[in-house]
Amino acid sequence: MAKKVRITVMRIACHRDLMEKYEKPMEHACGMKEGMVFVSEDWTKSEGMCDSAWESLSPFVMALAYGAKDIYDGWMKDPSSAMISCNDGFRPVSFLLEAVD
Repeated sequence: MAKKVRITVMRIACHRDLMEKYEKPMEHACGMKEGMVFVSEDWTKSEGMCDSAWESLSPFVMALAYGAKDIYDGWMKDPSSAMISCNDGFRPVSFLLEAVD
C-alpha cells in the first residue's frame, strides 16, 4: 500500500532578467504560493497542483510513496523526503516532498 506524500511549496524564485529577455508577457504564469500544501494519495496529482510541476515531481512522489529512502544517496536529513524544483526556468518553485504514514 502506498504512503501519502505531503508536498509543500517552500520557495518561489523569479529570474526577471530572463523573463524580460526571453518570455512573452504573461498575466498568470504560476498559481503556486509559498506555504501551500498538497497531499498525494496513491501517487495521484492533488487538486490545484500545477500540471508542469507535477511532471517534475511525480517520479519522486511515486518513489517516496512506495518506500524509497535516501534519494540521491542521502542528501536529505530526513531520508523519507526530497527537495525538488519544477522545470520553470523563469520562476522555479521548490517543493518539499515528505512521505507520511
